[in-house]
Amino acid sequence: MSLEFYFLRSSEQKIVVDMLRYSQRLDASDVKVEDVETLKKYYEFYGLTPKDFGVYALKDGVVAGAIWSRRLSEYHKSKGYLVDDTPVLQITVKPEFRSKGIGRALMEQYLSEAASLYELITISTPRSSVAFLEKFGFEVVEESEHLSYVGETTSLIMQKKLQKQESKKHFTDFSSCKWMD
Repeated sequence: MSLEFYFLRSSEQKIVVDMLRYSQRLDASDVKVEDVETLKKYYEFYGLTPKDFGVYALKDGVVAGAIWSRRLSEYHKSKGYLVDDTPVLQITVKPEFRSKGIGRALMEQYLSEAASLYELITISTPRSSVAFLEKFGFEVVEESEHLSYVGETTSLIMQKKLQKQESKKHFTDFSSCKWMD
């Protein structure tokens, strides 16, 4: 049972869409991610600019989860947005792979690489995920009202300051220019 990590490239936008289905808890409904206008900012044209960065995990050849960020502007009105040029993070693990350490492994891998790219990242999260994010040094900075989390109408915006460092090169020759397929 091996766990492998790969950079999310523009040709893998479908992975981002599929993972949004789980993070927005649409997996048990007939609603398609593509039909939800407010979600387009999180996946449309993903990977076509250096403003996008992400990693996905394969467990025994199956996509188990993904973590990705986009630098969005105030114009996008995205959950988790604080300031321009600060990426907004998304993370999700498919239900059948949860509680197996994959979310932790994805976060560790993402943070080790993101520190060479960003100074600060933000995420919008339900209260139920705060403890997980605090383990990685995220801090609550704002409370906001959103209706997208099942059973929760309030979400928190958390941020993490990253220590600038050279990429650990866990992947082979990462270059944002190579994201364009």
